[in-house]
Amino acid sequence: MAQQIRRNGTGGVRRAVKAQSRAVTVRKARGSATGVIDRVMGVLPFTEDQWSRIWLAMIIGGAVGIAFIIASLAGVPALAQAQVAAVAADAGFEVRHVRVTGTSRMDEQQVYARALAVRNQAMPDVDIAALRDDLRALPWVSDARVSIQLPHTLAIDIVERKPHAVLEKADRLMLIDATGVELEPIAQAKAKGMLRLAGPGAGRQARALETLLSAAPALAPKVEAAEWVGNRRWNLTFTTGQLLALPEGEIEGATALVKFARLDGKNRLLGGKVLAFDMRTPPRLYMRLPEAVGQPKDVGGDAGKETT
Repeated sequence: MAQQIRRNGTGGVRRAVKAQSRAVTVRKARGSATGVIDRVMGVLPFTEDQWSRIWLAMIIGGAVGIAFIIASLAGVPALAQAQVAAVAADAGFEVRHVRVTGTSRMDEQQVYARALAVRNQAMPDVDIAALRDDLRALPWVSDARVSIQLPHTLAIDIVERKPHAVLEKADRLMLIDATGVELEPIAQAKAKGMLRLAGPGAGRQARALETLLSAAPALAPKVEAAEWVGNRRWNLTFTTGQLLALPEGEIEGATALVKFARLDGKNRLLGGKVLAFDMRTPPRLYMRLPEAVGQPKDVGGDAGKETT
């Protein structure tokens, strides 16, 4: 009987030791996991109060997510979406700050005026695509990137259009980009030194003019103004004040401009006594001399001196 009691006592001790060992292991594992979580939380830029909101939002959001799935299956997704937005707002995830980058020439207030329309909205309620379209409707905006940065910042990155030329209109000068989009009015003094376009529909031909001038890169910097005539051809005015009338057609106009550049390189036409050059009837070139100054600006085939 005494031996049996001793064996039972030994087995109880062993079980107690094993139980204590398991408890120690569990505590160590919990401590290690807690340490890792604490380190991760320390790295991220959130305060303890924000972390409390985040954990609360995750817990409630998980429940709402399940409810959303059930609601969607039941045919009421809009109600579930409203509930998600309400939970996000309660957790502090709403638009409180707007950060705009990428603007250098345009008025930044135009961007803020549109962005502040979503101020204090819950993040899930912000229609990023609609806001982006609204921003892209601004004259200076070529593109806009809109993103949400939790917990409460709306980030907007603007890609501005680049000024290319000045469009002469009946009552004002307009700054335009290379595609002819009108950016804003510009004062006469600020327009000095910029390429000027004139004539009905000239703005829409800005890209075509750029392509034309690229055919003769040596002449392009010397072009001061370009007039779109009759919706079919260009008159170019150089910094010397001399005029070059080009023929109709993209290929014909580019060919004539290249020929003129070649002749200018050989004979120094620009800066000379000739007032105007008429190449509207290729391959001939008509030149108007100073004594013909009283004749119309658009040179006729029988005016001035002729050369081939």
